[in-house]
Formats: sequence, C-alpha cells, structure tokens
Amino acid sequence: MYNFIIGLYAFIVYIISPFHKKARLIVKGHRDVFKKLESEIDPNAKYIWLHAASLGEFEQGRPIIENIKENHTSYKILLTFFSPSGYEVRKDYELADIVCYLPFDRKSKVKRFLNLANPHMAIFIKYEFWYNYVNQLHKKDIPIYMVSAIFRPNQIFFRWYGKFYQKMLHFYSCICVQDENSKQLLNNIGVKNVEVCGDTRFDRVLDIKAGAKTLPLAEAFTKNEKGEKQITLVAGSSWPKDEDIFVKYFNGNPDLKLIIAPHEIHEAHLSYIESIVKRPSIRYSKATVENIQQYDCLIVDSFGLLSSLYEYGEIAYVGGGFGVGIHNILEAAVYGIPVFFGPNFKKFREAHQLIEEGGGYPIQDDENFWSLMNEFLEYPQVLSSAGNLAGEYVRNNAGVVDKVMQIIDLK
Repeated sequence: MYNFIIGLYAFIVYIISPFHKKARLIVKGHRDVFKKLESEIDPNAKYIWLHAASLGEFEQGRPIIENIKENHTSYKILLTFFSPSGYEVRKDYELADIVCYLPFDRKSKVKRFLNLANPHMAIFIKYEFWYNYVNQLHKKDIPIYMVSAIFRPNQIFFRWYGKFYQKMLHFYSCICVQDENSKQLLNNIGVKNVEVCGDTRFDRVLDIKAGAKTLPLAEAFTKNEKGEKQITLVAGSSWPKDEDIFVKYFNGNPDLKLIIAPHEIHEAHLSYIESIVKRPSIRYSKATVENIQQYDCLIVDSFGLLSSLYEYGEIAYVGGGFGVGIHNILEAAVYGIPVFFGPNFKKFREAHQLIEEGGGYPIQDDENFWSLMNEFLEYPQVLSSAGNLAGEYVRNNAGVVDKVMQIIDLK
C-alpha cells in the first residue's frame, strides 16, 4: 500500500506539472538527479548525506553542515531537498559539495540513488520519514540519524494502524529529539534509540545574530532628530491581519516607531500597508541616512534584512499567527526583546516555552495587543525584564549541535 501511494503521488505530480509551477520544478529536478550524481560524485570521497524537506528544515540542518565542514574536513556533503522552496533557494549553497532533489521514495529510484551516492551516513532533519530510503540504508549498514525531531500523539506512529511506520523507527542509529515528551512517546512503543538533544535552530539564530548586518539606515531611523533612541517595534513576516492590529496601535502612539518587514513585498501589499499607516512612512529602498529621521514608519521592501533588523527594536511582532502558523520567533528573541505573535502557535514548541519563560506574548485581537503594549511603554522595567527573559531562553537552549555531533561521532 505504501509503495502504491508513493507511486500515485509521483504520477499526480507528473500529470499536473504542465499547469503547476512547483510540480514542474520537481519533475525537472528529479529528471536531472541521477545525471548530476553520475557526473559530480567523487567515488573516492566519503559523503555525509543530509536531507531537508524544505528551507525551514535546511536552516535547522545548516549548523551541522557548518560544524562538519569546519571540524571534519575529510568528509564531503551531499545535500538533498524534497521541496522546490528549499532547493531553488539553496541549490548554490557553498558548503555543500552536491545539492539536488531527492527522488520519490520508490524502490528502484532509492536503490539507484544510494548506489550512486554511496553515503558514509545519512542525516534527516525533523520530519522526513521515507520508508524505502531508511530500509535500504539499514540493509546497507549505513548509519542513519534523525535530528531535531519532534513527535506528537496524533502522528501515525502512535496509531493502531501505524505498525508499518513504527518498524522504520528501529532502523535509525539514533533519533535526536527536541524534548522529553517526544522521547517518552517513542519509548512507549518500544523505540529506545532516542536521545533528547533539543532544536538546532537555537544554535542557528545565535550564529545569525553573530553575523548580523550593520544597517545604518535602521540605526538612524530609531533615533529622533536630537539623536535620542526611541522605542521601536519591529514587525517581521507580517500579513494583512497582523498589520491591521499593530498599525492601528502605532497610528495612535506618537512615541513609538515602527519597522515593518512584510512576508510578501509585492506592490499591492506594500501599497496596502502605506494606505493604513497614518503617520509619515517611507520605503527602505527610498530612504537615506539624511532623510530617515523625518519618518515614523519604515517599510522594508527587500528580502534578506529581517534577521538583522530585529537588533534595532525593543519589541518584536512576528506574523503568521492569524494564518497557517507563526514564522520564526527565535530570530527575534535572540536579540533579547519580547515577541508578540498571533493565536495559531499550538504546533510550535518554542512559542509555548517562550510564553512560559515570560518572553513571548500571544495575542487574540486589538484589545489584547493594545493592553500589553501600553504596559511595556508605561513601565520600561517590565519591557526590559521581558526582553532579558526572551534572550536567556534562547541562550539556555543552545549547544544542540555539540550534543548531536557527539552522538554522530565522526572519526
């Protein structure tokens, strides 16, 4: 049944590819995989194969790649993606020796892929459970690791009909999970090859902070004409529902400055933001250090700046919580500032923990957000304390990569 479903899925992707951009990229990428491996694999090298479903999982696996490249130079990296959103962005990632799509989990494709790649070990990030790949790696006696995994009771592994998938879990050399709850769930079904290591994203955001860009425009924006620092709210990855809430508050609070880095920067969205902002605003692309202090709202109309922009704020708002789910709140918390986000955060372990630690603030509506913001602006010591707690949370959960590398134990 599993092989039938995988085959059906591959067939559907192929059929819709002329009309669907993502499917078209997958089909083209899969067509080139084996040719790429045949021409680029060095038969005399030892490859560590790291697989990430998409861009988010890649960011979790990236610290491991960096550690291997720095400390274990005798190994090469084969990096694979399932989704175009990961591959198309990172196909030229400089620390990977080969980057390609992962062929569908069909036995013939799996055997051909593994025969060509011949990895020394395989590392899967967070959620990627492909039975045929794991089974064939196990048969070849190639070590298999799962990193930053998280398990929930409603997953198929813990259902009465999930025995087939449970079997696969025993093939891993080690499953490095994020929390004790995941370990207990696995132990309850007899899976003992489990270690609690945490989430590599904590290490990643600390690396990002260390390498953050200096942004003179943002620094100048946060000061008034006298050169005095003003409290600034940095809103990242925002959507219209998010913007409706924090922009209304900003419009009525002249002592607050606002930086908005929306999730989508097409002209229609940027124009919408400009239409609801009732105080002087300017787009990042049109701002200069000389004119920036005339404005109260800075609208970021380019990608790649958000993780550095959080450094210039005292408060962060991370979008997505009124839609499919919140974006990366750790990117903001690492700077020691409290983080607001919408109500859809239930599947995000870091959000629950940040709330518990006192550095995260979920909101339901305008009234909820306004009340909390008023408290922060009226009582600077409350704002400072919340920010410190957010920063401590990130620092206290770092060091995950070192734990994982001790388990992998490359010689």
